[in-house]
Amino acid sequence: MKYYPPKHRQEGFHCPHCGVYASQKWLRVLSGVSQDNLKRDERFDICVCSHCGQRSYWYKQNLVDPPEVSVVPPHEDLPEDCKLDYEEARSIFAASPRASAALLRLCVQKLLLHLGGSGKNINADIKELVEKGLPILVQQALDYCRVIGNNSVHPGEININDSPDVAASLFDMINFIVEDRITRPNQIQALYSRLPENARSAIQKRDSTSSSA
Repeated sequence: MKYYPPKHRQEGFHCPHCGVYASQKWLRVLSGVSQDNLKRDERFDICVCSHCGQRSYWYKQNLVDPPEVSVVPPHEDLPEDCKLDYEEARSIFAASPRASAALLRLCVQKLLLHLGGSGKNINADIKELVEKGLPILVQQALDYCRVIGNNSVHPGEININDSPDVAASLFDMINFIVEDRITRPNQIQALYSRLPENARSAIQKRDSTSSSA
């Protein structure tokens, strides 16, 4: 999921309010000493999101309200209980990458519950999922989040406040995990369920015959 950050006079980007990629309507700002002497004030712009209807305010081509969030929004299939932590991590990222990473560690812990883990111990859950056949790239993404998240809670070799790009990468990793473990299986299952019932029954019969042979 590519992220398009808010950009001055751009016709579409991810809204800083709702986080959805949507078309944007730009409004001119007029100023003057009286209504008879109004003219376009080039310093100011107002932008309205077509999805949520909320306004963003710009000064000299820079977004000033709401404050710009420089990291990607959550994957649309991220479970709601995880999404709360993700959004909070986004909102404080600029002020404290370390605190943001700590929240994302909690987000990953909750996400593991949705992936078949206990949601109690990240390391143990990853080990259990690997034993069940978790793809290596997903394992590496989870362990990346685990190690960086642990450094945010118990500072070690990585100073996250000095390396905000490291904390920012956690958002991408979480979205990758959701895409691979939740979105793609759901998409395939939805397409497969549209096959004729007799075709699906034949496939099931074929596979049950193969396993018993």
